[in-house]
Amino acid sequence: MDPGELRGDMVDGLEERLTVDAAVSLAMRTVPRQEFVDDAPYDDRSGDAAGTLSPEIVARLLTALDVDAPESAATAGVTAGTRQETEGERDRTGDVLVVGAGVGYTAALLAEILDETRVHAVDIDRQLVYAARSNLDSAGYGGVLVDARDGANGLPEYAPFDRILVEAAAIDPPKRLVEQLAPGGRLVLPLGGPEQTLAAVDASGDVIERHGPVAFKPLLVDGEQGSAPARNRTMREDAERANADGYFAKTGWEQDWIDWDEQLRRRR
Repeated sequence: MDPGELRGDMVDGLEERLTVDAAVSLAMRTVPRQEFVDDAPYDDRSGDAAGTLSPEIVARLLTALDVDAPESAATAGVTAGTRQETEGERDRTGDVLVVGAGVGYTAALLAEILDETRVHAVDIDRQLVYAARSNLDSAGYGGVLVDARDGANGLPEYAPFDRILVEAAAIDPPKRLVEQLAPGGRLVLPLGGPEQTLAAVDASGDVIERHGPVAFKPLLVDGEQGSAPARNRTMREDAERANADGYFAKTGWEQDWIDWDEQLRRRR
């Protein structure tokens, strides 16, 4: 079957189960997912490769992100080769940051909705960064900037961002990401540990919307990415890992915004 028809069938199935933003729906019908996922790209599952999310999860993330797409030429006042900017177009979403570039599919959808020069992505795993760059270039979105960074630190050189999307879980909104939001901006991420909810956060760091349960891996720190050697944990982390079988004990991951004392009290 033609890939375009497969994309259409995929999105039709999503829209039967979910409320999908119109711009997100159009982008998913346009972006060739086979450039990012080799194994059954139009099935509603994550695929076998690292850094992939199911189409349903991607649709939920981008719908929660609430991106304002640019108006079409027919409504933006383009006449006789002269472009007239409208009020609605001035209000549309500006720069976007994706934390957790993965294979690059989410960034490609955002590039299709907005413009590739407005989309930036970071991933702590350098191998995934290389894969995302290659995939984006093959799909026709090579202008998306993808860099190897600790996602909790964001991309301050290109801040502020109107939208930030985090494809990994955290207990609280990472402070540095909140600081990189533009006034009126929105940060979307999975909040929680074993039990997570997809949340939208404003530029003050307050949760303003919740979009249902999700299950993501935790936001990693340097040394915990799959392509890197194991990070040396502190003695305190080793003790916690030995005495608990909780969500964080499996990896020993630690971020500066986690209150470990509070986490330990909850386990008792």
